[in-house]
Amino acid sequence: MNKRTRQVSYFLFSQYFSDGLRTTLSILLPSLVWAQFGALQTGLAMSLGALNVSLSDAPGPVMHRRNAMVATALIGFVVTFITGFARMNPYFLAVEILLFSFFFSMFAIWGNRAASVGMAALLIMILMLDRPLNPEGVIEESLLVLAGSIWYTIISLLVSQLRPYLLAKQALGKCIHEIAKLMAIKADFYSTATQLDDDYRRFIAQQVVVSENQDAVREVLFKSRRIVAESTQTGRLLLLTFTDVIDLYEQIIAMYYDYSDLRDRFGKTGVLEKITHLIRQLATELDHIGLAVQSPIPPGKPRSLDPLLQALKQDIDALGDQEGSTLVLKKVLVSLRTVRQRITTIQGNLSGADIGSQSDRDPEYGRFVSHQVITAASFRDSLTPDSSAFRHSARVAIAMLLGFILTKLLPYGHHSYWVLLTISVILKPAFSLTKQRNIERIGGTLIGGVIGVLILTFVPNKTAQFGFMTLLMLGTYSAQRVNYQVMVICLTPFVLILFSFLGINYLGVAEERFFDTLFGGVIALIAGYAFFPKWESEQLLSPMQAVLRANVRYVQLLLDSLLGKGIGLVDYKLARKEVFVTSANLGATFDRMVSEPKHKQRNEKLIYQFVVLNYVLSANIATITSARLAGEPVFYPASYLRPVKRALFMLTESLQKLDKTTEKAELDSGMQEAYRPASVTEDASLLEHLQFIQQISGDIIKLVEQVS
Repeated sequence: MNKRTRQVSYFLFSQYFSDGLRTTLSILLPSLVWAQFGALQTGLAMSLGALNVSLSDAPGPVMHRRNAMVATALIGFVVTFITGFARMNPYFLAVEILLFSFFFSMFAIWGNRAASVGMAALLIMILMLDRPLNPEGVIEESLLVLAGSIWYTIISLLVSQLRPYLLAKQALGKCIHEIAKLMAIKADFYSTATQLDDDYRRFIAQQVVVSENQDAVREVLFKSRRIVAESTQTGRLLLLTFTDVIDLYEQIIAMYYDYSDLRDRFGKTGVLEKITHLIRQLATELDHIGLAVQSPIPPGKPRSLDPLLQALKQDIDALGDQEGSTLVLKKVLVSLRTVRQRITTIQGNLSGADIGSQSDRDPEYGRFVSHQVITAASFRDSLTPDSSAFRHSARVAIAMLLGFILTKLLPYGHHSYWVLLTISVILKPAFSLTKQRNIERIGGTLIGGVIGVLILTFVPNKTAQFGFMTLLMLGTYSAQRVNYQVMVICLTPFVLILFSFLGINYLGVAEERFFDTLFGGVIALIAGYAFFPKWESEQLLSPMQAVLRANVRYVQLLLDSLLGKGIGLVDYKLARKEVFVTSANLGATFDRMVSEPKHKQRNEKLIYQFVVLNYVLSANIATITSARLAGEPVFYPASYLRPVKRALFMLTESLQKLDKTTEKAELDSGMQEAYRPASVTEDASLLEHLQFIQQISGDIIKLVEQVS
């Protein structure tokens, strides 16, 4: 299966497509059914309720999805009722827009799922602005929206009951797919045709994506009782596969070498290109595994890569000493064999090999996921200008009120609420995200408008137009969580065709929608820049501290292993997860910073070096520590401990420079060594590796001194 075919298959069997299909049918059916009885407006109100609840139906444990959908349905009913009456007086409506925009934007303090509930409340408020209703009609509309919300909730929960493992399979398959992409990027480090700086930037950006997908899998797997607590073959397979995939990911991260030196020494021999090709083949095999996990198609026979590994070994042996020592190339070969073995193990599990019993599983999965508690106290504590959620909520409230006032003062068309809709979906906590959304929204609206006009102009048949509208709906709801611009491109012609069916001139609607989108985008961009901005350069300190804390813990585990102390597998995996997550968070913050105005960026080159050095550090720690988890504890002499203790000291000093509140006792923890006699022979390679870790730690503290 070639790459393009795999991409199409991934999409068709993904959670995005299945969610899009379910959402499209749930929204479309009420309108179609009621239209048959001459009550299209009734069906549209129910469809509006279904659309509203679909926003909060993000992937995750069934219990969390159910709670979010129920909350959205009830809040949607209340907001519809209040807005229906408030719109009868523009002053009351202005107050509602100001207060609701702030209140529901504050839901972000309770996590992404709560934020989606708040976003759904704003959406229903905005869409109700266009409904000319009398008091009796307001009550009826509110009940119909509630009925549509309940309809969607029932459909969603019923699908989850009928296919309980589908979401977990899709999330795991997507995670494997993104790790395969990461491995393909790693292949470019060995190619002389790319720039190392570009490779690092792409690698760090992909690490962010992988981290997000790993968190999504943990949420679905570790918080689902059916998978963790109940002993089923499918549940054990999913847990075991995810565990093996994380170990594989660590192996990919740990494959660090001095790529610049490798290119200089072996670039002309052709062996690096063969390494690049082999890594890409391994990435392709991993990609096939991801597709097999999430699709009902049984996995095909894995391709044997032994001939490529053997050929690479022969090429390395043939070099001899003509290019200097080939030890580093042999280490690369060993790492590639390990990766291949891990992939083979995962393939064996999927093919039906014995995967153990319930007792074989780790009983502490709950420690690997965070638990968000929704309390009124956390809301009150966030009502301060120091809170980023408070600042963003105030920004949204002011921008929405400004947009509402301007649409009342300026000669606008019948759908000026599109300005508020644009503001609500474009304005994000980070200015870089607001700018990106702005570009995607305006560009997508323009492209989608052209597509819609072409369809309505050259395809006059109403049945064909309805077919196009259905496909565009499917594209809209399939892309809403994966590609915003594609969603907008599909949404705009869908809206134009819908208005055409309602007897409204589509050319006028297209023109109005584009200018409303442009106007709302300008307001959102100005608000993001002028109203209580908090630039990413001002927030880098926290993720930098988090990365240092995670690496301090990682180095401490390495020191414990060299001292002969046993390292608990769960403790090691928790420390490893913390390194992965904090590194991804820092990389995401850095990417957002470099997308902000140039004069708002600070120390971007130093921060980039800090990100890369911490990646290099954690990769080298993982290389040594992961290999020492199995087997009996071994004590090393002081010459081996010294560079690790110095590295630990420099990292803790770096942390103290960035975080003055760090207590000295915390920094000194683990620095004392109980004397133990050495029980190993000299290992020059290991000692060199430990000294390199010390060197990287020294480079990090130098960077921190410049930044701080």
